[in-house]
Amino acid sequence: MPIARAVEILFLLLAIPMTVAADKPVVIAHRGASGYLPEHTLEAKALAFGMGADYLEQDVVLSRDHVPIVLHDIHLDTVTNVAEVWPDRARDDGRYYAIDFTLAEIQLLAVTERIDVNTGKAVYPGRFPVGSAHFRIPSLEEELQFVQGLNRSTGKNVGIYTEVKKPAWHREQNADISRIVVDLLHRYGYRDKQDNGYLQCFDAAESERMRNELGTKLKIVQLIGKNNGGTPSTDFDQLRTPSGLQSIAEYADGIGPDMSLVVSGVDGKGAAQISSLVADAHKNGLVVHPYTFRADGLPEYADSYERLLEIFLVEAGCDGLFTDFPDATVRFRDAMPLPQR
Repeated sequence: MPIARAVEILFLLLAIPMTVAADKPVVIAHRGASGYLPEHTLEAKALAFGMGADYLEQDVVLSRDHVPIVLHDIHLDTVTNVAEVWPDRARDDGRYYAIDFTLAEIQLLAVTERIDVNTGKAVYPGRFPVGSAHFRIPSLEEELQFVQGLNRSTGKNVGIYTEVKKPAWHREQNADISRIVVDLLHRYGYRDKQDNGYLQCFDAAESERMRNELGTKLKIVQLIGKNNGGTPSTDFDQLRTPSGLQSIAEYADGIGPDMSLVVSGVDGKGAAQISSLVADAHKNGLVVHPYTFRADGLPEYADSYERLLEIFLVEAGCDGLFTDFPDATVRFRDAMPLPQR
């Protein structure tokens, strides 16, 4: 059976109505239903849509012709067969960069389950088999059309959750990715806070720029990681202080922290060790959507995926989360009696 038809059937079987109460947290499909199908493919997004996710995430980088494409990394070699198709087009570091290929060239590549480029093995061995079936990288415009088409045909209102990846690096390549992405989202009707979409970025200066210089009124989430050199222009430790959160609230509507910044583990009695980050963010009117929740990648302190969700959604009071497994997360969210938010 062709993969597209199989996903279509699965979508029809799993489709559930969007009846999320306003006081319940939202489920954000991290790169689509990436626990089941290769990340950021339209098939993975269709499956997540059918599983009842409230939002579908789009990580965005640029091609050589400055077309925004839906891809987590600035590199192509972790999720495609680019090294086989164009073995002589790597940079001096041995990596293949999306911005060195046109959209037409990128869409000739076969997308596969994520691999470790050093070993060639799947990062998550139990997921979709590497090299099976045929998938491709969509442009952001294609995905927006796809989501809006599904919303129209199903009567749902599933939102988008778009991340601008490495804006400073793109500027070094003479490309203003933020302006290109904001302009495209505006063109497709994602302009204001009432529109069903979010913009997110790790670079705090760029998040603020999208609000003030580029003029978007779309909801913005400031991503917060760890100070490990990934975003040297942003001090994440400072951002999660009370004063840092207050400054975020001047341009953003929420934060997307690494899950370890919300819960560090459990104590000797099994009680979750919850930081003040969620409470401090709520004091500043910010929603909190931590990342990334994986049923096949549990932290040591959670003996089941359900227990992990209980800690974050019930005990810590998060407003939503990013997950590779939207079906299990939706089931838990809809079944749990949650406090008023």
